[in-house]
Amino acid sequence: MDFSLTAEHEMVQKMVRDFAQREVAPTIKEWDRKQDMAPHILPRMGKLGILGVCFPVRYGGQGMDFISLGLVCEELEAVDTTLRVVMSVHTGLAGLTILQWGTNEQKKRFLEPLAHGDLIGCGAFTEPGAGSDIAAIQATGKRDGDQYILNGEKMWISLATKADIAIVTVRTIPDAAKSSRSLSTFVVDLHSPGVTTGDIHGKLGVRAGSTGWISLQDVRVPVENRIGEEGEGFKVTMSALDSGRYTVAAGATGLIRASLKASVDYANERRAFGEPIAKHQLIQVKIARMAQDYEIARLLYLKAGWLKNQGVRNTRETSMAKQFATAASFTAASEAIQVHGAYGYSDEYDVERFMRNARGALIYEGSNEIQILIQADYALGHRRDKPLRCEMPVYDPIDWQEA
Repeated sequence: MDFSLTAEHEMVQKMVRDFAQREVAPTIKEWDRKQDMAPHILPRMGKLGILGVCFPVRYGGQGMDFISLGLVCEELEAVDTTLRVVMSVHTGLAGLTILQWGTNEQKKRFLEPLAHGDLIGCGAFTEPGAGSDIAAIQATGKRDGDQYILNGEKMWISLATKADIAIVTVRTIPDAAKSSRSLSTFVVDLHSPGVTTGDIHGKLGVRAGSTGWISLQDVRVPVENRIGEEGEGFKVTMSALDSGRYTVAAGATGLIRASLKASVDYANERRAFGEPIAKHQLIQVKIARMAQDYEIARLLYLKAGWLKNQGVRNTRETSMAKQFATAASFTAASEAIQVHGAYGYSDEYDVERFMRNARGALIYEGSNEIQILIQADYALGHRRDKPLRCEMPVYDPIDWQEA
């Protein structure tokens, strides 16, 4: 059992940490207050190769493994959640879904521009009346010759107004015996006639990022843009969520680490009753809990990443990592505010933003209540993973580095 990181892991970790600390951290408060995304973020992440870090080189990526993806997400969210959200939707929901389920032609057509940031992608699954219950999707797709006509509304879509393409799941077989077998998934060009998008403002957190809605009105999508077979949309979407949840878990681990560091720094500086508050046992309890939770969350997401590298289904492990890390990150951020006292309640310090950002992760990519039910079903023997027609490719360092 080897818990060490490779030289490549350490290299990508340092590169992403330097980018986030030097190019985002100095201005993130300003963009959070504006409730807008800094325009340099997406192009810069594309240029640095971050967006395609775990895509094979032949598809324009860096050819690195899934643990590298987790490390990238941890470093990004240690500065601000909005950076990790980019990886969750662009790389996780869009890119990895195409890598897993796409045809060779689809991989060649979409992955290279996604890796370079020439195309920005997102995942459009959630609807006004369908969140964690994917089978309840109401958007429709009707076959018309060599095209599908899509209609419906997608809500709470990260990068909705920034993306060029979206992975969209709709209902194409209305008379299917089971609702989950009625869905199909497509790559939709968001510049197509009939597509309109908009941003949502007034969010509690993730304000320096883009969250919005997508409306589809008689949008024509070619059959060759369907991901998977007709009726496989539920499986495709759940696979996408496995990838997304992995990035959320890794990112939340970074937020725990950031809350811990901010609390340690402040506790060593702030004095009360004649000594640094770090000497007070009640403060020490909070610090110790953060440190412990960080180590647990990190081990959970690294295990999930290792399983992904082996090509082993990791729905259970990814669910557990997501549920634990996001709950722990919210607790850590809240306790960090308590350590900072009145100052923590002001955006003068980052911990106020950390707590607002952490709250959303308990809901998106499948609420934590859903994750608990998933884990219970596995533990009780009610749920067993069945082979998928398209599994996530096993990470092969030689193959993935071939141009």
